Amino acid sequence: MIRRLVITPAADQDLEEIATYIGHDNPAAATRFVSAATAAFHELVEMTYVGSRVLVNDPRLTDLRRRRVPRFGNYLIFYRVTEEAVQIVRVLHGARDIERILDLDD
Repeated sequence: MIRRLVITPAADQDLEEIATYIGHDNPAAATRFVSAATAAFHELVEMTYVGSRVLVNDPRLTDLRRRRVPRFGNYLIFYRVTEEAVQIVRVLHGARDIERILDLDD
């Protein structure tokens, strides 16, 4: 079964904000980041469980998985897998308070 890719508005905004941040110092790196993240999204559709489970205390978030953005390992893709889709929930820097941010989203 081939699942469809769904990128949430929050994840789309994350990509834009990260690219803007990186682009202040290095516009070419910002372009590479967006390309790497987008390619990783599409790879998740083919290999849905390549990422690891997110270990959090909040039971509402137990179905989340994460994968690093290739070549930008400090950035993490948070996603859910359903029967129909791979949903990209957020793209966040690993140093942030991930659980708090994800909790605010739900």
